[in-house]
Amino acid sequence: MRQPEEQGSINLRYAQALVDGLRAAGLRDLVLSPGSRSSPLVLAFLRQSAIASHVLVDERSAAFLALGIAKAGRRPVALLATSGSAVANWLPAVIEADLAAVPLLLLSADRPPELLGWGANQTIDQQRLFGAHVRSCHAPGPPAPDFAVGYLHRLASRLLSECCSPLPGPVHLNLAFREPLLPAGAPPVGGASDAQALPRAGRPRLLPDRQLVTEIGAAISGRPGVIVCGGDDWPPDFAAAVSALARQLDCPLLAEPLSNLRFGGHDRSRLCVRYDVFLRPPSPLAAARPEWLLRCGNFPVTRTLQDWLRANGGALQIVLGADSRWRDPLHCAAALIQGDPLAVCEDWLATPLRPAASGWREMFAQAERRVAALAADWRSREDFEGALIPALLDELPAGHNLFCGNSLPIRDLDAFSGSGDKPLRLFGNRGASGIDGNLSTAIGIASEGPCVALLGDLTLQHDLTALAAAGGRDIVVVVINNGGGGIFEYLPVAKLPEFERGWLTPQTVDPVAAAAAFGVAGERCASLDGFTSALRRALQRGGPTLLEVLVDRRRSVAQHRAFWRQAAAVAGSPPATT
Repeated sequence: MRQPEEQGSINLRYAQALVDGLRAAGLRDLVLSPGSRSSPLVLAFLRQSAIASHVLVDERSAAFLALGIAKAGRRPVALLATSGSAVANWLPAVIEADLAAVPLLLLSADRPPELLGWGANQTIDQQRLFGAHVRSCHAPGPPAPDFAVGYLHRLASRLLSECCSPLPGPVHLNLAFREPLLPAGAPPVGGASDAQALPRAGRPRLLPDRQLVTEIGAAISGRPGVIVCGGDDWPPDFAAAVSALARQLDCPLLAEPLSNLRFGGHDRSRLCVRYDVFLRPPSPLAAARPEWLLRCGNFPVTRTLQDWLRANGGALQIVLGADSRWRDPLHCAAALIQGDPLAVCEDWLATPLRPAASGWREMFAQAERRVAALAADWRSREDFEGALIPALLDELPAGHNLFCGNSLPIRDLDAFSGSGDKPLRLFGNRGASGIDGNLSTAIGIASEGPCVALLGDLTLQHDLTALAAAGGRDIVVVVINNGGGGIFEYLPVAKLPEFERGWLTPQTVDPVAAAAAFGVAGERCASLDGFTSALRRALQRGGPTLLEVLVDRRRSVAQHRAFWRQAAAVAGSPPATT
């Protein structure tokens, strides 16, 4: 009489079939955090050599690491954790992946249903744990002896497809396992199942409404307007197409750094990157009133540009996005073109759209040139924090990755990065714009290629355990240490007597010593020249390095305000005469 198969063997065969299906469907990376209930899946993944397994103890950091790999690789990445609160640690990264449309596959191990609600330890309700932040949620139940291998293979294919289309984002698979979790003794190697004949699911482009595109093209043709490009994961040819459209319409193209339009070999003749200063009063351009505004991608980072768009609420505002999301927080869009942005630009380029009247774009171009000249003068000041950004960018090799943290760094990058023909790829977590997981995300990006992370001191401390994953990766972490939450110095709360305790929150952590505890080389830089030399050495050496840049916060705030005042005045000054 045949003995019944033990539960541990069933679990392992089930996990192997699922993992084989994921491999056949194209999964290349898994980030896992150790645990007991997930043991069948952990073992199956570690034995599947075609899928790289990145192991990180901290589940929150692991989730952001997976986010970074997915961002850089433009492909789904899987996460694996054990049951209970371990899975809940993924939530911040899941929210970011949802809002930023990054494909993540969430694989959570779980207790069997007979233990839920009965007081079993390490047991929570994990189904629908992430609510509306996932594209779909699946819970197939505990493995049975007669489970269908073909079903698991096709489920794997479906999961990766749902991660990518129609709107990329996280997908949750909750997998319950009964004990014993693994076979007794040493689990046998092998047991792989053939998963080659999987259903093929395409990734279709969302085609725009051609009639709407034609009507909008006619409405903006020959009239003064502005193209505003926010951060987004644009198609490879978008930079050239939108730049050609700006040339055809002879309009300024205001491009945020995360649009990845500021650097590269495409036409940058209409590009404006100094708008954060020349759109501030008393610059006359702060009162410029275009007749139309074409806003591409995510809503802008800087308050200056946000306020300028709000002040121009009466213009014909068109929002162009690649998916079905509504990106109109000002509630003033006259049209939303939802579809492949490259196809929209190509449609307009194929139509003889007329340029704006002579002089419209030149107002922006003159302001751009004047502010750029002023910025070059300020850059020579050794103690100016804004000089750090161009110095860093100058040192990066062509094709390098730069991750910019939130709060002040992303705003400094916006204001002071300038533009150049050296191709660079810039990243940030601007979906929910939190400071959590920024370092982990950058380390994930470094898994795909060398990366520099530009972070504030509080952002680093918030994600300090991520340094445990830095080993073996080419990442330079640049920490601007200005003694706490410097961004709050620019808000009304800075005048409150409770400001330092409740908002600024200066810390006493030594970033260089903390890096050393994780085996990461560190160096403290007290001057711009010292930082540039240290950065050059770190890039040449390779591997992980942390550079702490000391900044006098109060002096920095005063200098920023003085620069913005001068720039706004210079932007509106009359042209020089000879």
